[in-house]
Amino acid sequence: MADVLIIGAGPAGLTAALYALRYGLSVTAFEKNMYGGQMSLTNSIENYPGFEKIPGTDLANHMYKQVSNLGCEFIFEKIIEVDLKGSNKCVKTAKHEFHSKSIVVANGLKRCKLNVPGENEFSGKGVSYCATCDGAFFSGKSVAVVGGGNVALEDAVFLSNICKKVYLIIRKNSFRAGQHMLDIINSKKNIEKLLESKIIKIFGDKFVNGIIIDSKGKIYNLDVNGVFIAIGYEPGNEIFYNQIGMDANGYFISNDSCETNIPGVYVAGDCRKKDLRQIITAAADGAIAGNQAVKYVSSLGSVTN
Repeated sequence: MADVLIIGAGPAGLTAALYALRYGLSVTAFEKNMYGGQMSLTNSIENYPGFEKIPGTDLANHMYKQVSNLGCEFIFEKIIEVDLKGSNKCVKTAKHEFHSKSIVVANGLKRCKLNVPGENEFSGKGVSYCATCDGAFFSGKSVAVVGGGNVALEDAVFLSNICKKVYLIIRKNSFRAGQHMLDIINSKKNIEKLLESKIIKIFGDKFVNGIIIDSKGKIYNLDVNGVFIAIGYEPGNEIFYNQIGMDANGYFISNDSCETNIPGVYVAGDCRKKDLRQIITAAADGAIAGNQAVKYVSSLGSVTN
């Protein structure tokens, strides 16, 4: 039994842990992958106060070490079931079962898929959703990046420094990214922009060796060894259905205090309905949710520590 269980170890979850720990509560945080969330996958962060420019992994490490030094327990397992109603909240992984007085859900978002033939088959075999994670495997090779936002363009720039050729594929006839990123893209001679284009199939043998694209109505093959998909994000809140209230798009519904429809359960960061999804707003949510969890546990009259 812990005072607070935190689901997700991105900036929202780590900040929630920080606030709860500093009040003397016992905290256990769950993360199925690496701590830091999307922040740890960002090559360079330039809009977080206090740092003109910092690699996402470095900022994630700073946050992780801070809460680790305060005694946060980390469980790197995937949560498969939750029971949040009642005073004894329960979280289950494939190996263990955990209980707490309060829960903060800060599980972020998951990358959207193209849903084309070959995508699932070659996932991890040339199809990737993280350029900074997997880019090094494609050194000197040709790759495709799909997407027209800042993340896609950042991925293309990162890969252009490693790969021989980068095809930047976007369905529309213009990019959603900021002018700063567009200027960098235009300065890269090994990035080829394919507007009004879409991948209709990914193929290969054991690994990807090409894609079929529809570019302005013309169908042809491109020889690439990697496909990096960066077309946006969507909530991954399925295991909380019929418990935490959600909107029609699957985002958690909460008030300004990050409270949900369940007493003692709070949500923070990109997983909840909100207008701006940034590291700083995730951290702000985490501070609020962590503080609310402290108030809730204190109202019960006992603290595990």
